[in-house]
Parts: sequence; structure tokens; C-alpha cells
Amino acid sequence: MSASQSVPNNSNEDYNLAICMLASGSKGNAIFISNGSTSILVDAGLSGIEIERRLRSTGFNPENLDAILVSHEHTDHIQSVGVLSRRFDLPVYINKKTIKAASSKLKNIKDIRSFECGSAFMLKTLALHPFSISHDAEDPAGFTIKQNSSKIGIATDLGIATSMVKEHLKDCSLLVLEANHDQTMLANGPYPWPLKQRIKSRTGHLSNEDSKNLLNEIKHNKLQHIILAHLSETNNTPEKALSVVGQALTNIDTRLSVASQYESGELLCVK
Repeated sequence: MSASQSVPNNSNEDYNLAICMLASGSKGNAIFISNGSTSILVDAGLSGIEIERRLRSTGFNPENLDAILVSHEHTDHIQSVGVLSRRFDLPVYINKKTIKAASSKLKNIKDIRSFECGSAFMLKTLALHPFSISHDAEDPAGFTIKQNSSKIGIATDLGIATSMVKEHLKDCSLLVLEANHDQTMLANGPYPWPLKQRIKSRTGHLSNEDSKNLLNEIKHNKLQHIILAHLSETNNTPEKALSVVGQALTNIDTRLSVASQYESGELLCVK
């Protein structure tokens, strides 16, 4: 989408939600989501200037954002949350344990709106449902975002796909799903042993195999697109992730892609 274009107007009955992966990986994460009337960032883990640049590359003016939604307090997810909130006067939706853990990084935010994992809420015209995930943070959250019959599910930075995670993701139209590492590359790679153990743990990150196994349980015929996220540059490759996870999609017509750390992806419209 060129810089002169904008998010489709929601008066188009064929369009419910739009999503763009602005960045995904250990150096920074940010997702843009809009229904044509409400537009949000899920996390802001790059510099404020870079997030603005990537938003504009999708054709979206950062001044038209409505809020920032925070998944957890790790720096690659919150680096510019405070900066963008102050610059564009944006409310920040964040749970209580996360704001306590992140307060020194976020600094002064004028409008903080607390949510609880497990309790659905409306963010203007978007229906959000945060759910608990297993990661080494204070109270990490995955999210589903719903508009009419369309639902986007976001589950990155989790060490295990619990029954709760599967329940929330099972009927999504589009999934943003972690495929962090190839198990063999991680085992044979340069990371120190304690870090390898952390990544493989129940509070670490999903492997390609883990993502494939999760999809085998939750896939359905109306699943339009899967975006593989948070790939390790050291312990994975896009080719490996696509090859392994793609094995779960042999019997359904679902598009599979990989989010990039270094450039924003295409703006995808979900029916």
C-alpha cells in the first residue's frame, strides 16, 4: 500500500479488520490494527521515530491513532510506549502488574487504562479480550480483537500453548503466532546454556514444532491468514519456520507468511 493510501473505510461491507506487522523479533515488536474507525498499536518496541516511519509507510498518519495496547513489560515491546503516548496524547491500555514492572521505562503517562487478563472490554469500537500466556514477565497477555464476524488472535512470547490459549485462538480469522526457534539450531547454536534453557522453558518461546502442533489443534476452514512472528535471527530462518509450520495447513486454504524485524509487512484486510 502506498503512502498516499489509507486504511479502508469500514463502510465497505467486505472489510472488518486491517492489520500490519510493523516489526517482529527480539529487537522490537509493534502491530498496527484498525477497523476503519478505531486504530491501535499493539506494543511499541521500536523507537518512536521508527514506528512513526513504518506507520506512514502503510499510508497511516500516526496522529490518527486511538490507543496503545501493551502485552508485557519487556523492552522489545514497550520501548516507545511512553514517548508515543505523550507525543500523540494516546491512552495506554495495560494491566496492573505490567505497569508496575514497566513504570521506570514508561515514565510519565497521562492516561493509563487498566485491563485484566480474562476480562473482555471495548476499546472504542474494537472488542478486545486479553488472556494470560506463559512467559517470564509479570502478567503477560495475548489478545483477541473482534469486529463483526472477524477475529484476530495474537499469541507471541509464550513458552507453552495452554488450553486457555487454544480456546481463545480456535476460531480466529487471522493469527499472529510465535515461531521463535528451530530446536536443532537452538541446541547447536552459540547461545549460552542458561539462555537456551530459558528459551525452551514453559515461560520462554514457542518453537516451529510447537507452533505446528498448536495449529493442528486449532485450524479451521475459515482461518484466512497466519503470520509467524518473533523469529530468532540466530536460531531460526523464515524458510524453516514456513516449512515446518506449513505442514499443519495441508488440508486448508490458509495463507502463511513471516513477519520481519526490519520492515513493515503488507496491510492485510480481514473479512
